Amino acid sequence: MPACISGTLDVTDAHNGVSGCSLSYLSLCTRGTTDSVIGSKTRATERETIDCNVPEYIMPGCKERPLIPLQPIREDWKPLQCLRVLTVNSWNPPPGNRKMHGDLLYLNVVTVEGRDLNITASTRGFYLNQSTAFTFNPKPALPKILCHSLVELLSQVSPIFRKNFSTLQKKRVLQHPYERIATPYQVYTWVAPLADHALDCVRAEETPASRVGQDEHTAGQSRDWNEELQGCRELPRSSLQERLHRERNIFKEPRKQLFIWNNLFFSLALDIADHYRPLGGDAAAHAAAICDLSGVQAYASIDVEGLHTLGTALVDYHGHRVIAQAIVPGLLEKNQDQGLLYGSNDHGQTVVSDTKFVELLGKTCGPLRIQRHKVLDNSGAAVELCSGVETKGILGNDGRHYILDLLQTFPPDLNFLLSERDEPVPEECKKMGFPRRHRHGLASLRPELIEAFVQQRYALFLSTVSSGLEKLSSDPPGTETSSDPPGAETSSDPPGAETSSDPPGAATSSDPPGAETSSDPPGAETSSDPPGAESSSDPTAVRLPLEAEDVIKTLAKNGSTAMEDMDPRQRRVILDACQLVGSVSDTSFDIRFNPDRGVNMRYLGPLLQALETAPERQRLGHVQRICLSEVIIRSAKHIFRIYLQDVEAAALSAAVSHFLNCLLSSASSFPDSTADELLSRRRSRRRRSQGSRATALAETTWARVTPGDLWRKIKTEAEDYYHFTLHSESIDEVVERFGLQKISLLREIAMKTGIQVQLRDYVFESHHRPVFSEEDVVNMSPVVKHLVPTAIDATGLIQQAQTAVQQGLLRDGYELIRQALTLFSSVCGIQHEDVSTCLRLLARISYIMGEYADALSHQEKAVMCSERVQGIDHPQTIQDYIYLALYCFAGGQPATVLRLLYRARYLTLLVSGEDHPLVLQLDSMLGLVLHGLMNYDLSLKFLQNALKITLKYHGATSLKFAHSHHLLATVYESKGEFRLALQHEKEAYSVYKSQTLTKQAVILQRALNHIYSNTASACTPAPKFSTPSLPMILQQLNITCGILLIPLSEQQVPDLKTELKGAHKVDQ
Repeated sequence: MPACISGTLDVTDAHNGVSGCSLSYLSLCTRGTTDSVIGSKTRATERETIDCNVPEYIMPGCKERPLIPLQPIREDWKPLQCLRVLTVNSWNPPPGNRKMHGDLLYLNVVTVEGRDLNITASTRGFYLNQSTAFTFNPKPALPKILCHSLVELLSQVSPIFRKNFSTLQKKRVLQHPYERIATPYQVYTWVAPLADHALDCVRAEETPASRVGQDEHTAGQSRDWNEELQGCRELPRSSLQERLHRERNIFKEPRKQLFIWNNLFFSLALDIADHYRPLGGDAAAHAAAICDLSGVQAYASIDVEGLHTLGTALVDYHGHRVIAQAIVPGLLEKNQDQGLLYGSNDHGQTVVSDTKFVELLGKTCGPLRIQRHKVLDNSGAAVELCSGVETKGILGNDGRHYILDLLQTFPPDLNFLLSERDEPVPEECKKMGFPRRHRHGLASLRPELIEAFVQQRYALFLSTVSSGLEKLSSDPPGTETSSDPPGAETSSDPPGAETSSDPPGAATSSDPPGAETSSDPPGAETSSDPPGAESSSDPTAVRLPLEAEDVIKTLAKNGSTAMEDMDPRQRRVILDACQLVGSVSDTSFDIRFNPDRGVNMRYLGPLLQALETAPERQRLGHVQRICLSEVIIRSAKHIFRIYLQDVEAAALSAAVSHFLNCLLSSASSFPDSTADELLSRRRSRRRRSQGSRATALAETTWARVTPGDLWRKIKTEAEDYYHFTLHSESIDEVVERFGLQKISLLREIAMKTGIQVQLRDYVFESHHRPVFSEEDVVNMSPVVKHLVPTAIDATGLIQQAQTAVQQGLLRDGYELIRQALTLFSSVCGIQHEDVSTCLRLLARISYIMGEYADALSHQEKAVMCSERVQGIDHPQTIQDYIYLALYCFAGGQPATVLRLLYRARYLTLLVSGEDHPLVLQLDSMLGLVLHGLMNYDLSLKFLQNALKITLKYHGATSLKFAHSHHLLATVYESKGEFRLALQHEKEAYSVYKSQTLTKQAVILQRALNHIYSNTASACTPAPKFSTPSLPMILQQLNITCGILLIPLSEQQVPDLKTELKGAHKVDQ
């Protein structure tokens, strides 16, 4: 259909956030202009012809942050109208006598020329009929034209259609598939132009408003969402093809959901029945929704056969959090306690358990680090659980075992839970001001923190066993040895973790109903595989002697049986190591947490306080600005959620613009008096006496908010929720003091709340008029949090590939990642973060192996995927732009490199400002590329700015500071300013000498000594203006990007392996 083809070239759907459309601007940089390939032997005159003009707003030191370049105008996105109207005719369906003549459908078309056409679709083809809007005449019109396709017929009757439709087809062919394939999850942009709303009958027919509450395929019937989801999860999984088919069906589920009310349970995240009253009321109910979603994601990722979770999604929209969840079959037909076979409905007063649920949940204890434990109910009966007491196990009418209310999947954060029993608090926690009172009692540790803690404990366990067994081999029998490694008692724990040698979550005798009373005996449960057992990519991995490695593997496999056959002294070493790290087993490493006891964003306040007093405060300035911005914006988001709940739908634009003015504008803010479109300008005397519209608006709750009121609420919220005091009286004072950017704050608040503002340049410094008007608020989109299915086999291949690459097997790692990419694409489609990760890794490995064309192709796809899936201004997108620029330079496309780096620097300035370490990398690369293109003046500006940032964030004694001096010296040398070049090389040499005397520094010092000697030949040679070598520039670009390529011949590889083996033995 013409409308379908034109829709793929139009960005309106991407701005509106519909149909899986999103923005991508990479082609503007890579295909914007013709870029001739330049090799290492290209003449200097050819390099000088390349346009190096830099936009003024990205030059070093520029304070302007325009917003319009974020979404530049593309020539190929200009709309081409083929038809004015194409819709189904009102004469449908064909009557019986016309069906006997083969009539199938009647269409109405209005061409761009203005012709009103009525078309018959019949079994013989398409032709014009003689019907009008009020007269039915199905006979063919003159001239009688019968065509086999609608496009052919329209091309004959409309010359404009024929021309524009052909152009559309050509443009579509030129588009990369990654630019037009829909994303699985909708991506919303926080800024969009205020475009005219064009007439589109096809869009009106395709809107889902006419199909709300009905199946897309079977009209009038509701879909059983839970049966579809669980049916997909019960598909066979024995072979790879069966697993792919199963995962593909599960992944399609979120995209098919329209979140209609049929067999989907919707509820507000509010404490309506006082269920969360002991934990904090509405605040706890709001937090419980996201905690429950995290728990469902954790259990769904483990994917235990026979254990089922419900399809769950959260939607934050207009100040409300809505929970959408599939319904357990038969749940609505039973009472609250009927069907409950596991867990508690009343905060642990009544606890039940079931053998089947214990068996199923027991399989999740290892991956989730959950300890089996027993709890007491109000009758004193001990009940065994493998999860939090609030987790509920229900047997559905369909015979499946479901688990619900998984908000206590992860251990609680004890630093934000005040005990009512006056339990002792470690002195270290007291010094940092912990524990602190939080708004709700559901503060829990992040899974990333738990894994980091387990990895650290595993490294400590390995080093303890290794050192203990080494002492046993060196000491005679009967000698007492200590297996504690140096510094073992100073090991770091995560916030809220217990510091005693008991397993985390050990219970006391005074626990109330629902608390733990006893735990399984050591070794009663089969321990899970230790972290890093399958992959050596763990940064905390410890090299072990062969004896220690064999012992640990034997224990992990055979447990207590292997301990019985072990030497008593070795058993003592293993036991001491297990007790040191807090393992629940006496024979192997097994860290578990008890979910019934127990770095989130709650730690932003303590982190900021630590940054203010840190010795390296200046070098951590960007971290301080990020944390401070998060505190302000997240506090404003909490206030905005309550602010919107009292706003009527007709005043949303005015209310949102008023809130943004109170937050970011420097001028006094008053609500727009023209917000009511239905208010007549002609008023009677009586209406005049009742006051103006501005007075009426001022009487509403949201309109009475002033910038001072909002800032005081933000300070209070920051103090109560994040435990941080803002010592400023306005947002302007904070911006000036800490160097924040209001445009960056606008971006953050818009993305976190779903606000979409108009694409224009905003003047925040004006003290006379507000920044935002009602027209600046274009739309509001929902902020959706949902489950993210993935391909388990592909994830395992990625881990194997990382291990292979670290061992130097680049080709093997490349093939493994290619296989993972195929699996991810088969399950998730090509528009997915995991696909982007695979493409990124393939590009890096191809580049290291010298296959620049393949690296360029993979990285280009990765950039487009990041733009489409994560956003055009996402930090990962910026990083992908940088590495694409590196690969383009290696491929001989310097003009494209400049456009990519200019785009990356603009996005970085917009997101975080110029005072950021990433700007150092960008400016160094820009300076090098401009140096290679012989534009020395521009090159010096960027390299000098890079030197200044390097000095701030890395210090005057760092190797990066020396490298920046060296880059400046090479530019000055090419420019002929040898005195400045010599000065910068001296600075670089002094740093190298103080750190590590490199070969280059030795050569430089010899040259300097020769020049400064009194010999006859010690004279400065004649000036020689050297042309920068492109291979040299590429080598420096690699160093700037952290890529060190060491050329080795085939004869040197075996020698290097032998040397590495010798070093490994020395370490042992």
